[in-house]
Amino acid sequence: MPSPITLEALHILDAIERRGSFAAAAVELERAPSSLSYQIQKLEQDLDLIIFDRSGHKASFTDAGRLILNQGRQILAVTDNMVTEATLLANGWEPDLTIAFDGIITVDSFFPLVEAFSQVGKTRIKLQEEVLAGCWESLLQGRSDLLVCPKIKATPPEVKSEVIGKFSMVWVASSSHYIHNRKGVFDEEAREKYRVIAIADTAREQAALSVNILQKQPRLTVTSFYAKVEALKAGLGIGTLPKQVAMPLVDSGDLKLIEGGEERSADIVVAWRRNTSGEAKSWCIQYLKNQWKI
Repeated sequence: MPSPITLEALHILDAIERRGSFAAAAVELERAPSSLSYQIQKLEQDLDLIIFDRSGHKASFTDAGRLILNQGRQILAVTDNMVTEATLLANGWEPDLTIAFDGIITVDSFFPLVEAFSQVGKTRIKLQEEVLAGCWESLLQGRSDLLVCPKIKATPPEVKSEVIGKFSMVWVASSSHYIHNRKGVFDEEAREKYRVIAIADTAREQAALSVNILQKQPRLTVTSFYAKVEALKAGLGIGTLPKQVAMPLVDSGDLKLIEGGEERSADIVVAWRRNTSGEAKSWCIQYLKNQWKI
């Protein structure tokens, strides 16, 4: 047997609660107040319960009526979301798009993209930080739709990638770290004497990778780029940071470049699976190719 509670009835209850009266709700819904009153009374009869307490000067929701209102609003929200997603799909736009990015890239690098996208689409965008092998695993296993990360030598055949920029990594430590008192070259033998700060690889199934970490070197592993920066500032070890992140901290005195540390540069790519497409993904790819700034 069909439920007597219709979406129209839920909209009426929502409007009455928000506007404060039947009359004000009727104005919003462009209905006669008597029409709203009749529909609510019929609903009460069909449900065999009282939605509004009319004993006072102003009708108010009963406990049962309040429950129908609150859960009804959840139904209205789900319905609106369903219509929005169906409309997006019908026009070639994905309801959701996950952009994964390597932890060495700061999340605020993507804020201009999010702001610009809000002017053209309603797709929900998720920014997802990954590290090392976890970046490519997230793309290949479908946990992300787009990937922005350092270029690798051999891109998987099912993936297409394009270079969108470059970045440089520099060796730093806290300004007060004892490494700055050292003498001689800063080679692997010298590095082994100092604890290195690393970010944990986010790969779930693939073998974890490490970069700029020696086998015998003491290590502190953290779970995010932010934590690595804070550990470096606290003097807990040495490590590499993107130059554009490191230099403001060097200028402020929080960090200091390690003398003799080699600066290494690499390309940044945007990558995606060849067998998937959508308007939101295409728009983001073109934006990153034309507007990317790290």
